[in-house]
Amino acid sequence: MSVSTMNYNSAGITSAAGVISLLSEPQPELKKFALNKLNLIVHEFWAEISDVVDKIEILFEDETFEERELSALVASKVYYHLGAYDDALHYALGAASLLDLNQYSEYVDTVVARAIDQYTGLRVKMVDGGEEVTIDKRLEQIVDKMFQRCFDDSRYKQAVGIALESRRYDMLESAIMKSEDVAGMLSYSLNIAMSLLQTRTVRNKVLQLLVRLYTNLSTPDYTNMCQCHIYLNEPQTVVNILNKLISGNEEEQLMVFQICFDVYESATQHFIDHVMEGLGVKPKKPAPAEEGGEKEGGEEGMEVDKPADSEPVKTIAQDSAIDKKKEHVASILNGEVPITLKSQFLIRKSSSDMLVLKNCKDSSRNAVCHTATVIANSFMHAGTTNNAFLRDNLEWLAKATNWAKFTATASFGVIHHGHETNAIKLMSSYLPKDSGSGSPYQEGGALYALGMIHANHGANIIPYLSEQLSSATNDTVRHGGCLGLGLAAMTSHNAEIYELLRNNLYLDEAVTGEAAGLAMGLVMMGSLDEDALSEMIQYAQDTQHEKILRGLALGIAFVCYGQLEAADPTIDSLSKDKDSVLRMCGMYCVGMSYAGTGNNNAIRRLLHVAVSDVNDDVRRAAVISIGFILFNAPEQCPNVVSLLAESYNSHVRYGAALALGISCAGSGMKEALTILEPMLNDPVNYVRQGALLATAMILVQQNEQMCPKLKHFKDLFAKTMSDKHEDVMVKFGAILSQGIINAGGRNCTISMRSQYGHTNIPSVAGLLVFTHTWFWFPLSHFLCLAFQPTYLIGLNSDLNMPKTKFRSCARPSTYAYPPILEAPKEKEKEKVSTAILSTTVKKLAKGRATPMDVDEEKQAEEKKKEEEKKKAEEEKKAEEEKKKETEKKKDEPKFELLENPARVLVDQRAVMDIPADSRYSSVWNRNGLGGFVILRDGKKGETEEIIEVVKPAASGDESKDGDDAEAPPPEPFEYTE
Repeated sequence: MSVSTMNYNSAGITSAAGVISLLSEPQPELKKFALNKLNLIVHEFWAEISDVVDKIEILFEDETFEERELSALVASKVYYHLGAYDDALHYALGAASLLDLNQYSEYVDTVVARAIDQYTGLRVKMVDGGEEVTIDKRLEQIVDKMFQRCFDDSRYKQAVGIALESRRYDMLESAIMKSEDVAGMLSYSLNIAMSLLQTRTVRNKVLQLLVRLYTNLSTPDYTNMCQCHIYLNEPQTVVNILNKLISGNEEEQLMVFQICFDVYESATQHFIDHVMEGLGVKPKKPAPAEEGGEKEGGEEGMEVDKPADSEPVKTIAQDSAIDKKKEHVASILNGEVPITLKSQFLIRKSSSDMLVLKNCKDSSRNAVCHTATVIANSFMHAGTTNNAFLRDNLEWLAKATNWAKFTATASFGVIHHGHETNAIKLMSSYLPKDSGSGSPYQEGGALYALGMIHANHGANIIPYLSEQLSSATNDTVRHGGCLGLGLAAMTSHNAEIYELLRNNLYLDEAVTGEAAGLAMGLVMMGSLDEDALSEMIQYAQDTQHEKILRGLALGIAFVCYGQLEAADPTIDSLSKDKDSVLRMCGMYCVGMSYAGTGNNNAIRRLLHVAVSDVNDDVRRAAVISIGFILFNAPEQCPNVVSLLAESYNSHVRYGAALALGISCAGSGMKEALTILEPMLNDPVNYVRQGALLATAMILVQQNEQMCPKLKHFKDLFAKTMSDKHEDVMVKFGAILSQGIINAGGRNCTISMRSQYGHTNIPSVAGLLVFTHTWFWFPLSHFLCLAFQPTYLIGLNSDLNMPKTKFRSCARPSTYAYPPILEAPKEKEKEKVSTAILSTTVKKLAKGRATPMDVDEEKQAEEKKKEEEKKKAEEEKKAEEEKKKETEKKKDEPKFELLENPARVLVDQRAVMDIPADSRYSSVWNRNGLGGFVILRDGKKGETEEIIEVVKPAASGDESKDGDDAEAPPPEPFEYTE
């Protein structure tokens, strides 16, 4: 209520009837007076005024009336109170200058919000839809005034949001350039554009604008510029930027390495190949037989295409230095350096809880649990190269037969994921041989393992896998070969590999065709290739094999990855198909096309199918796909699926559990766990399995400080898998959960975002295929693609790890490992007290007890006293321990220094920095540290201490660490008598 209204009311007015009656007077002056008074009291007496709003409207429509704008303002306020916001906006536009947008009131805010919504809707139709739309100039003036109000109040982020929604690119540029922190606003705009804009064409226009603004900065932000060009699919522009920086000063050359790590983490193989080709560098492709050699590092494995005519200005030394930098760039882009460093981190920091695996093995009383334990072991040691558990239990492992043997052999690929140097040598005893005497299950599993080792980085292994697949005669071997080749050539868009896989698909064998259909999608992932889509959909409609259909369903979804509205025609046709598997494919296409966008229309479509389709598999797929769409906004997922988690349909409940696990993975989110906890006691066995898997995915890399209920859930996993009466399907989920929660030696989280915040394509693919463990256990290994090592690795100008320290500005216990299981102590055998007969009691009462009776009574009393004393001592000890823990927390330092390379959790990155007295500093100024960080040497010329490379724990026939390692020779000595 305004001051003038309060003054008017203070005169004692209790009704607006008198003022309203003046509207019927013929004199314009009285009507003008009435409107002025009504404008003051309308918020109090709007109910009375609403009865004569038609008279006010007539005054507005009367062009001869001088106060038309005032009558429009009064009418607008009346309609606002009536809840007719469109009419309120219509008359507010007629009020023109009388509508004070600078006034902070609920009425003004509502009208402005309605105006922006209406303007945005019209602009979207005009810009996105290409429709001819007429926009009221008065409406545009209101929006322009709001932009100006944002600028005056320094609310530039709000202006950016309105500009993006209304497609006002001119205002977007103004909001960015007028802000005090232009670089910060550009980063904010890029983040908003990538996470909220749901139309590909609009996103591309915004990115092009941002690139132009980045270029005009005094110090251009080349990192974000390259990120924009990746989304715009412009590899040549990235090449130009890298060439420019490589030829620049030392600071720019260091920035090149930082950009290359970013490009490697977020771009497809296809994009990276074009960048390397443009730079004139390419990886050597040795024959696979040579892969087991001693070659280490990135420089020896590179060829640099040198130009025939070098520039005359440059000296030979300059050319040599640039060539060396290009070799380093190539070693990053082709994955040699990032993969090697990640492997080094996982090997060094491995902290697996072996007692958990022993308990899993002891509880494995059937083939399903045996397979689950093998898979859990591979998850627990993913990327660490530690296969000690398998070596120590060879007799137990030999129990695996047929497809269980296939899965067990493939698990080596998960354990040695990324360790490419000796991959062929490692798997040599299992790979297909010319004699053809080996087990087809082992041979197929070994090819699958090779693909897993080289996943998304398979240039060196693709020729070997292609040759083995072409010569294979057994469907099991072909199955493993297709999976391995698809993994190695993921996102490469290689036409030759696609054709080879298609030929295997056309064999029309169920086992081979399932893997071939899936692999075709992995190779063409994100391409939306029309020929590939039409061939795959056509064959899916023609085949009679459900296994092939399911493989193609995943493959088609991968081809549509990240295409947004461009994939809608394919989604529409698949969603209307009579075949339930193709409708399920349509739901996966929605999830992949809009992955991470939070698109409301896509979620609305999935929710509709989740409650309306007649097939359970389709409904389950629809709910699971919601998790992929919301992984960038995990806090929204519990609200979306909370009701679905209580559905009468068990498949929908299972889908809701996995959707929570996928979107909230690694977050420890309480809201998600609150929904999942009741599902752990669901009457349906596979719902309990899904709830166990989802809970483990959410709790990965959590400790009791971050999630107080962690111990409760861990105990539940252990209890479920050891319960003899529990259903085998639930036990399978519990054992896998033990592997997931301890992923990668407890140094990995599950995430579809890279260390730099960009969507990680292999992780998205791995999680989607993992959901098909429902149909086929061997596909569970794909989950390791979503394991993201949580590292902070500092590198110098030679891409070596110098000895240095990083500071974590948090107490050490905040992000520490959770305590490992302790072996239960053997209990001392207690002596059972002698029973006192009733006759003895009677004798004691009469005083006729024998000496033996009295001794027995004394023994019982003494034992009772001892037990009470023991109990008191235990209570006292517990109190002392509790007191010590409290004192320890008080004495705990407020920060921690971590050696390079360091284990740094996702939440911990925000509190990481480099000590001020350190020799090194980061070339990329950003909040927090994580991932690969290129370091600037503050003491150039002085000797650097470089961290030595650690050999893998076990690799093929090489010497092994631990008890099996050969003892070193004795020191020289002299024998004397």
